[in-house]
Amino acid sequence: MARICVIRQGVFPLDARLTREIAALGAAGHEVDLVCQSWPGQPKEERSGTLTIHRLPFERRRKAIGKLRYLVEYGSFLVGAAVAVAGLHLRRRFDVVQVNSLPDCLVFAAIVPKLLGARVLLDLMECMPEFFMTKYRMSPDRLVVKMLMTCEQASIAFADHVITCTQPMRERFIERGARPEKIDVILNSYDEDRVDPRRYPASANAGDKFVLICHGTIDWMYGLDLVVGAVSRLKDRIRGLRLLIYGDGPLRASVESLAEERGVRDLVWFSESWRPMEELLSAIASADAGVIAIRRDACFDLTHSNKMYDLVAMEKPIVISRTRAVESYFGDDCFQLFESGNEDDLTRAIYELYTDPERRARLARRASAIGEPYRWVHQRAHYLDIIARLIDAAASVPATAVVAGPAEER
Repeated sequence: MARICVIRQGVFPLDARLTREIAALGAAGHEVDLVCQSWPGQPKEERSGTLTIHRLPFERRRKAIGKLRYLVEYGSFLVGAAVAVAGLHLRRRFDVVQVNSLPDCLVFAAIVPKLLGARVLLDLMECMPEFFMTKYRMSPDRLVVKMLMTCEQASIAFADHVITCTQPMRERFIERGARPEKIDVILNSYDEDRVDPRRYPASANAGDKFVLICHGTIDWMYGLDLVVGAVSRLKDRIRGLRLLIYGDGPLRASVESLAEERGVRDLVWFSESWRPMEELLSAIASADAGVIAIRRDACFDLTHSNKMYDLVAMEKPIVISRTRAVESYFGDDCFQLFESGNEDDLTRAIYELYTDPERRARLARRASAIGEPYRWVHQRAHYLDIIARLIDAAASVPATAVVAGPAEER
């Protein structure tokens, strides 16, 4: 058993990847201290089994904020986390400190544990330069983007090891100077204990309906406007067509208005904000296909959508944007691909899937087969192996006299 600290500028347990990692650490017998942001009403400190959550007084802001405000929030949390983790380490003596981005530079909050012998694992959940290029419509030659690239490489150099979400992301970090042997890929995958199609029997639509489902954040980059547009083009061609949208986000009202304008408000159903996972999975089970209309750009070309793995796990055919990351792991024989941002091509892809039930079944089976090694049971084993190697490396470092007193028993 080891003592591990995890730092994340986010809210627990809303982050699916972080939740899976912490569950894996706990199941492996490690004691975990999580330092994160707070959500209104959450306790400052909370204990559950081997997990202790330390919530810093920095609340997560859901509304859009400017670049300067982002920098202020990132900087404030970094300083607060560094102080909190330093104090915890002097009492707990962590073997490993894991830091999940964004931002990349949050890894420097582990400076005191690292100087005192702990090993540092950086989980790069996004390519931060590409993230800012997408969010603020910046070109790669902007000074701030170049600064973010420098910060990314400094963060990788500071960490003892790095994990990230896809091979294209890993390749991008290496292109900018990172050592290949320092970075491993742990796919986002899905929580197999919760996303199990056997627990959610599908109700057959018997040919009188064709139900599409989209879930997650309603924002521009996720292309819900394109899906509503495609539904409006197909309403007279597909019998019983219906679109279910589960989730919420800054463009919800805009997408609702678009459905009214395109004359399909009666065909498009919106959930009341965020719904329990069990309700969502039951809806996925009864749908005919899932649609993921992510707009391909510098950031999303390299990443996988969590909802893609949800649909694969639920054995549903998927209409999805063609991106480098998707094609690196799956392909035309797994998904119904269409050109990102192209409403005409999305309309074509949905209609082809509707007219060919055998293709729907074939795509779902193939995606499940290809996705077998991507399952969390395999990704978890790889992740825990990396943690074990870092623990062994930390154990080889003699305890320093700088740390006063023995580690606190808990």
